[in-house]
Amino acid sequence: MAAKRNSAQAAAKIVASAKAKDIAKKGIAKGKPSGFRLSAAFTHFAQSIAHFTGRPSAFVGACILIIAWAASGPVFGFSDTWQLVINTSTTIVTFLMVFLIQNTQNRDTMALQIKLSELIIVMKGASNKIATAEDLSEEELQTLHRHYCQAAEHALVTLETKRSHSGKSSR
Repeated sequence: MAAKRNSAQAAAKIVASAKAKDIAKKGIAKGKPSGFRLSAAFTHFAQSIAHFTGRPSAFVGACILIIAWAASGPVFGFSDTWQLVINTSTTIVTFLMVFLIQNTQNRDTMALQIKLSELIIVMKGASNKIATAEDLSEEELQTLHRHYCQAAEHALVTLETKRSHSGKSSR
């Protein structure tokens, strides 16, 4: 009962946070730190770019640019400048995309962690201590991994034993 109440309170906080985010996006919220507005603007920008660049049309467009660049080689005599244009362009785009992709991946990972944490917290018999496993050190994660591997092996042996006693094959 207390877990459901805590879950409902957490959900209410998330909804309130989402409403605040909507207000901030609309520019209604005053007094928010400029870092918050910058972060929200970058998040919106990163999502938009990631959405656009993930489309097949973006890939086709990039292929067309490469073909046009290659076709222009004879016009420019395959000069060093001609090669420098594509090298510089791809380097800049790649450099910037690394940050956009990382931002998108961080958000997606955090959302996934939140969803998994919620499932762990509301499940009866689940160990709530793993709900925040992403905050553990590498050594703690390895220890936890070993523990759950042993628990899974024990569960498998128990299941196979029960199946063999009931006359059913294990596989």
